[in-house]
Amino acid sequence: MRPSTLFFSSVLVVFAFFGSSNCIHAQEFPNKPITMVMPYAAGGPGDAITRLFAGSMQKILGQQINVDNTSGASGSIGTAKVARSKPDGYTLLMIHVSHATNLAMYKSLSYHPVDDFEPIGLATNGPMVIVARNDFPPKDINDFVSYIKSHQSSISLANAGVGSASHLCGLLMMNVLGVKLNEIPYKGTGPALIDLMGGQVDLLCDQTSGTVLSIKAGKIKAYASANKSRLPSLPNTPSITEAGIKGLDINISFGLYAPKGTPKIVLEKLTLALQQSVTDPDIKKRLDALGISAVSLEQATPAYLRSHLKNEIETLNALLIKADIQPN
Repeated sequence: MRPSTLFFSSVLVVFAFFGSSNCIHAQEFPNKPITMVMPYAAGGPGDAITRLFAGSMQKILGQQINVDNTSGASGSIGTAKVARSKPDGYTLLMIHVSHATNLAMYKSLSYHPVDDFEPIGLATNGPMVIVARNDFPPKDINDFVSYIKSHQSSISLANAGVGSASHLCGLLMMNVLGVKLNEIPYKGTGPALIDLMGGQVDLLCDQTSGTVLSIKAGKIKAYASANKSRLPSLPNTPSITEAGIKGLDINISFGLYAPKGTPKIVLEKLTLALQQSVTDPDIKKRLDALGISAVSLEQATPAYLRSHLKNEIETLNALLIKADIQPN
């Protein structure tokens, strides 16, 4: 055999060996602990959701899943960490709408939300609700609309920071109703909610996970859910669609991702574990307590999450651009 032929034959054997080895490792997945990165601070609704699914999926997969709170820069620091990780299924990302909006929020990201990740599936849908300080004058959603249109220059609208879920909901509400309110950004939902309860600000449009308990305790007033139908967690609060207002339907959904290039067999195992979690009655019950709903089996798939992300990038980034939000 010629030396050159022998060399190339040896190279092919090496590639075949490593290819076979990687396939075997993928088939054995998981055989060590998994890290699920939550790119926001501990203690918030996103952290609670991540820990709930990590706990459920580790029972299904038979390996421990550790939650890593790598927060900062609207979730982009933790997200970049996952994008740089080895694509073997052992480092995952649980993230919400900021995965889409960070494209408009930052001039340059070290990753692309579509190109650098493999979608596993959607996990939750988090409805939004329009709330106000208890002594805000309008008695119902119809009065609310007419009141803010006639008093818009003197009404303050809190949010949890530029690009946050509450900021997006507030922008959409102003856009749909044709008003311009005085936006007050806070460093998180907690401080915004505290000032709303204290009467320092007038309005907030935020996730039910952060507002339902305060509504039920009578600390703030709920006008409508930014949804097509009434929420199980707030049966006495009308939906915005029910009130005859169209275009103000927004959900903050959390999805699970892996780094680009993660083997198909690994993604299939992770998707199956996610689907078993979203159909678990105990998970549904615990999410209901947070005012959040688990998704359907169809939504807990790579195809659905891929389509969902692309839609959010298109619609929500257009909203930020229209509001003249300047990227950092």
